[in-house]
Amino acid sequence: MNILIIGGTGKTGKELIKQSIEKGYLVTALARNPQKIELNHSHLILKKGDVLKPETFGDAFKGQEAVLSALGHKKFIIKTSILSEGTKNIIAEMKRQNIKRFICITSLGINDSKFKLGLYYTLFLIPFILYFYFSDKSNQEKIIEESNLDWTIVRPGHFVSGRRTGKYKHGENQGHYIFTRKISRADVADFMIKQLKNDTYLHKKPGLTY
Repeated sequence: MNILIIGGTGKTGKELIKQSIEKGYLVTALARNPQKIELNHSHLILKKGDVLKPETFGDAFKGQEAVLSALGHKKFIIKTSILSEGTKNIIAEMKRQNIKRFICITSLGINDSKFKLGLYYTLFLIPFILYFYFSDKSNQEKIIEESNLDWTIVRPGHFVSGRRTGKYKHGENQGHYIFTRKISRADVADFMIKQLKNDTYLHKKPGLTY
């Protein structure tokens, strides 16, 4: 299967690329600075492009059978629409190229999973530090849901470093109102890749935690 990975310069994106190659997929990675991916492999093609500038996509989407997005940004306290606008451009290009399968990371704690990242996020981090970032994620989800793609929105808990275990909880009722549930980036990548051959969560928004 030919797959396109967006956001491959981030920690989760790098795990997606590495694990996808290990499973035998032919991977194209689209990034503003693809040299940051720091991986060479015969099954990996690096493409330079900006999700906010669809004219830079070139032929990155051509011939792909699925798109996995680990798109993110680090300027949390500044009002932004990178995730929502970028995703809108991704979806538009997928439709032009007749690509149906879209698997995208957002987060627990937004929309119908509000408050499910625990009290620390609900009462402090989201309202005071991550407000604009989570608002953008919320809009991103709505754009995906309104598309006619075969989408799955993956909502991880709090990211931690750690190896891939393959042992985690997933489903639409994950998370906790009091405690912050965690998940490693490696296991998030593992779950996302498994969705390429599994329709259990088609048009659904599973949470992902330990």
